[in-house]
Amino acid sequence: MSTVIEQPVEARLVAAAPRMPSIPATLHYDRRDPFAVRMTFPAPATLEGVEVCWTFSRELLTTGLETAEGHGDVRVRPYGYDRTVLEFHAPEGTAVVHVRTGEIRRFLKATADLVPVGLEHLQLDLDQQLAELMRDA
Repeated sequence: MSTVIEQPVEARLVAAAPRMPSIPATLHYDRRDPFAVRMTFPAPATLEGVEVCWTFSRELLTTGLETAEGHGDVRVRPYGYDRTVLEFHAPEGTAVVHVRTGEIRRFLKATADLVPVGLEHLQLDLDQQLAELMRDA
């Protein structure tokens, strides 16, 4: 069984102009980091011309489908019937994208099939992680 889920999604960048261009993005989940999800934007879709990856909690993404959630660098909230807004805050500025809620729900279902919600702690190998920390010290 695979330990990683990757799902391409179509994000619509909210800009000052009335047109919202589509940009490719990928949602990632790795059972070795069971509490986190990542959203990656390829280099051509970013202002800096380099791939950008945001990491945030699976719980934030799940809760943000139903109600506004997040107080830090990543914020998620529902928008209308079939869209979810993700805001990414960085010192360089803020990016706001819309993603189809159905795409996010499909991704979250796949992550829950891989690692059920509430059982994430069973995926952690704390002894190995502690050994790695001690080796690096």
